[in-house]
Amino acid sequence: MTTEAPTKTRARPAAVILTASAEQRIADLMAQAPEGTIGVKLSTPKRGCSGLAYSVDYVMEEAKFDEKIATPGGVLYIDGASVLYLIGSTMNWVEDDFTAGFVFANPNAKGSCGCGESFTV
Repeated sequence: MTTEAPTKTRARPAAVILTASAEQRIADLMAQAPEGTIGVKLSTPKRGCSGLAYSVDYVMEEAKFDEKIATPGGVLYIDGASVLYLIGSTMNWVEDDFTAGFVFANPNAKGSCGCGESFTV
């Protein structure tokens, strides 16, 4: 009789690391989200002079290949087609006297446009 050793599965690390301020911003967004919203979604649509841009929007339904990251204030979904461009990135929320927005430290980005709106991999 052959017995198989139990296989150990290791939790896969999240594709994107969120700072505490990014997690808080997701919580704030979810607190004011339209009815039926299940989370916020990060994607990288083709846009801008460098090719890709970061986009964060409300999401009403989960897509099959989206990455799902649970945070204390809500769920961050990462578009399945964007995951490879974002692996290892850090997502932060930054506010100052003039602007507020998510800022990304993306090790996959090979360049960005002068205004910082878009990036290339």
